[in-house]
Amino acid sequence: MTALRVTQLIENTGLRVLQTSGKTLLAGVCVLLTMLPVSLPAVAAALPATDPLHLALAQQDAEFFQRGFNQCELAYLEKTVSDQLRFYHDQGGVQDKALFLQNTKRYICGDMAHKPIRQLTPGSLSTFPLYQNGQLYGAIQHGQHEFYLREAGQPDRLTGTARFSSVWLLVKPAAGKAPAQWQLSDVHSYDHQPAPAPDAAAAAKSIPNNNSQADTADTSQTVPDAQALQALLKQHQVPALGLGIIKDGALQSVQVIGELQAGQPAPADTIFKVASLTKPVVALLTLRLVAAGKLGLDEPLAPYWVDPDVKADPRHLLLTPRLVLTHQTGFANWRYLDSSNQLKFLFKPGSQHSYSGEGFEYLRRALEHKFATPLAQLAADYVFKPAGMTDTHFYWDERVDERRYARNHDAKGQLLALEKYQQANAAANLLTTTADYSRFLLFVLAQQQAMPELYQQLITPQVALGPQHGFGLGFEIYTGFSAGESMLLHTGKDPGVSALAALMPASRQGYVLLMNGDNSLPVLEHLLAQLYLGAELWQRK
Repeated sequence: MTALRVTQLIENTGLRVLQTSGKTLLAGVCVLLTMLPVSLPAVAAALPATDPLHLALAQQDAEFFQRGFNQCELAYLEKTVSDQLRFYHDQGGVQDKALFLQNTKRYICGDMAHKPIRQLTPGSLSTFPLYQNGQLYGAIQHGQHEFYLREAGQPDRLTGTARFSSVWLLVKPAAGKAPAQWQLSDVHSYDHQPAPAPDAAAAAKSIPNNNSQADTADTSQTVPDAQALQALLKQHQVPALGLGIIKDGALQSVQVIGELQAGQPAPADTIFKVASLTKPVVALLTLRLVAAGKLGLDEPLAPYWVDPDVKADPRHLLLTPRLVLTHQTGFANWRYLDSSNQLKFLFKPGSQHSYSGEGFEYLRRALEHKFATPLAQLAADYVFKPAGMTDTHFYWDERVDERRYARNHDAKGQLLALEKYQQANAAANLLTTTADYSRFLLFVLAQQQAMPELYQQLITPQVALGPQHGFGLGFEIYTGFSAGESMLLHTGKDPGVSALAALMPASRQGYVLLMNGDNSLPVLEHLLAQLYLGAELWQRK
């Protein structure tokens, strides 16, 4: 690329417009940061990096820029910025809230094909609390951030850096008993510096660009900051989080953060209950049996098992492994949800889709009768052992180390009673670690070589659920992501259990998120924004 030449400075926004070969590029982007007004009293020292207030505001800063600046959620931005905002810029002058929002919409979010992206410089953030009469009413943040230019098909390019000071105020809602919320009150953005010259910049770091096409995309995934995650978990009363990240078909990282329960730190090999993430394991077991020539995907199950509740209904003769894996059995999720507590057909098998745990349990009984082998042993032989999953179990026995179990908690962070299941369930209750379930996703990818024809069926929607959304052989499948990707997805939810597994076959990326608390949605929203295609998944799911 030829040397860039500064041709114009837009004073009212602080955006430098650089020109090369007739093409206008945004660079040196400077936006949204705060400065302590001179009338405020000085603060003696910054809070320690482990202080809860510092961690909470670090998360607030990350959310503000990710949602307001990088993703252009303007409604969120308007809600989070104080009506009395004063934004001071060392090149663009002073802006009030109206002008700030107007310029953000026009210059930061007006051209998504050439999108400015902000990242905090690691380790630069410091926090100073503000008190009045002994009561915390706000805080000041100081830090440095980096600005990048994002263009489709290109790695994000560093365009400049700046320092900032921000004043966050705790604002009590006008009515009701809702807790006080943080609002950005005063911002000072200064010391803007251009990016290094092109030869030096080539060695500078790039941040992941999830918006380019799959054949040219930078699919690297940034490992989220552990301290920020700890603050996020504490804020939403979720005790522990397990996060596994797969990059280019290999396990990039495993993090376990938080506590098994109050006062008990969660180790790296924490055991989580993962609820319905059991189903993809049983689905892959079934497909491996088919690949081995021991089972037909469209083979009737009736010779091996007929539930007494449906024996008199001839529709039971239509049930096959394929219809179970795609949730087309005609069964409800669980029979106990019906007042009769009996299994019954709600529709002809194969004619509709309806998510059903009963279907997977029906398949378990058929497999166990056909092979005269318990499900746990079949899974060990065909999935766990070849995948290297040494710490995964269908039920509690002497091999499960209770000292490593992440006890389950409700939405208020209260400990729930421990229920130990003593038999396998093909639809729920699997006990596993973050590393083990990540290995399972890698084993799914390995089936491209091990059983190529079945693998293509596995990653192809078998039944349509909506636009660019279907169900496959054990996973939900979303297509049409901006990076040209499709995504295999499964989630799990039980009292005190929240789990998610996502796999992108084309780029061989994926991630596993396991939590032991009910209030998981706010955590997922923040965390997915940092993972490959996660922000798009949140919007679609």
